Order: sequence, then C-alpha cells, then structure tokens
Amino acid sequence: MKECKLEEMFKLRLSFMNMMKDTIPGSYPDFPVNISEKASQQVCRDLALKGVEEMFEALQHLKNWKPHRVTNVEQELDREEFLEEIVDALNYFFAMLIVTGFNEKELFEAYLKKDTKIRKRLLEGY
Repeated sequence: MKECKLEEMFKLRLSFMNMMKDTIPGSYPDFPVNISEKASQQVCRDLALKGVEEMFEALQHLKNWKPHRVTNVEQELDREEFLEEIVDALNYFFAMLIVTGFNEKELFEAYLKKDTKIRKRLLEGY
C-alpha cells in the first residue's frame, strides 16, 4: 500500500533529524523525550520558536496586508520563496512532534478531532 504524504513527510523529517544527530552531535536530544521534564520542554520551546521565526520570514514576503495603506506595493509575490519558508516552519513543528513521540497518525487523529470541535462551535454560535 502506498504511504500517505503526511507519513512520508514525517519519515523525511525523522531521517533528516537522525542525519543531524550523526553529523552534528547535540543537535537533537535522544528521543522521544519525556515532555514533563524541564530540559525536554526547553527543546520543544526552541523548536516551536524556530518554526514561528520561519513563519515570520514567510510573512515578510507579504507587502499588501496593511488595511490603512491606500496604495498597493507593486511587487510580485515570490510564491516559491513564500512556500519554502512555510515548509521550513512545518519542518520545525514536525521535529517537535517527533522528539515528543507523536507520529503522523496521532497528528491526523488530533486534527480530525479539532476540526469536528471547531465546526460544532461555528454551528452553535461559539
């Protein structure tokens, strides 16, 4: 059976993380980590902040978002660079999931559960 794209993305990130550990000792802790421990939470925080930084880099490509600006910036958005920054962010978020022991199936199940919850909220006037 052909693996899903999300599973493939997790496998690629895990493979890269293992390469990093072999090439640059200390780049990642041994995982899965115990998320209750202080050092593990610091690792998660660092990975999350790196992902957020990459999202901010993606946002730097957007020039016409200010509601008070009357004129548009006449600059073509580089979609490829914009998407590359988002991929960088996803890589850090996937790494955070991997070091804490989550896999693509758990992420997908949590996504479905949350999707059901937010749709219910919308219909019930949350």
